[in-house]
Amino acid sequence: MLRRLALPAICALLACQPALAREVSTRTWVENGVTWTETTVVEVEEPGSERLVGLSRADVKGVASFGPFEVLDGNRAALVAETDSYSPADFQKMLRAYPGIRVLEMPDCPGTVDDFANLRLGRMIRAQGIATHVPDHGSVRSGAVELFLAGASRSAAPDAEFMVHSWIDEDGREPDDFAASAPVNRAYLDYYREMGLAADKAAAFYALTNSVPNEDVLTLGTADLAQYAALN
Repeated sequence: MLRRLALPAICALLACQPALAREVSTRTWVENGVTWTETTVVEVEEPGSERLVGLSRADVKGVASFGPFEVLDGNRAALVAETDSYSPADFQKMLRAYPGIRVLEMPDCPGTVDDFANLRLGRMIRAQGIATHVPDHGSVRSGAVELFLAGASRSAAPDAEFMVHSWIDEDGREPDDFAASAPVNRAYLDYYREMGLAADKAAAFYALTNSVPNEDVLTLGTADLAQYAALN
């Protein structure tokens, strides 16, 4: 059950851009008595942190697949697995192929293996005016909760569940180890505000998630979540 936030990538998070790292490889060989050394430097995208509760792919088969997304018909898609660094691109490809999609269903969503890409994806969902819906017996966990909140309108079955918990960074620090105004905390508050939560609700919801240690989870029902984010 991980909900990790890597501090070195905070600037990338705030800029909504993936963090870049350098991969350096060196090759040495001898030719005609001369020793040659070749060094190659490649910029690569660093994988984001993980925020997962369980790993599964929902038993949903649509008419087309795009990474963690299954297209159900011309108007609906479903998120059926964890998101990763490729998910924003998968989402864009899906909308190019099926521009009429207006609802994202969330039957069984474990979270994300790239927190920063996950928030970019949430902003993309909101920008496209796509609604989010959790069907009967649906489960939305950890980083996937941010994607549910991204819906231009949000709805959930009465028995839907939402699991939340605190993030933890690579040094074992959690939100309370930083000032409330620190960028690492402001990043989430700003995201919730962008997703339409009032300032007091955004702060209260973030405090609620952070009241639970990273190694544990708090399960919320639909009515519980509705106290913080408007549901249809």
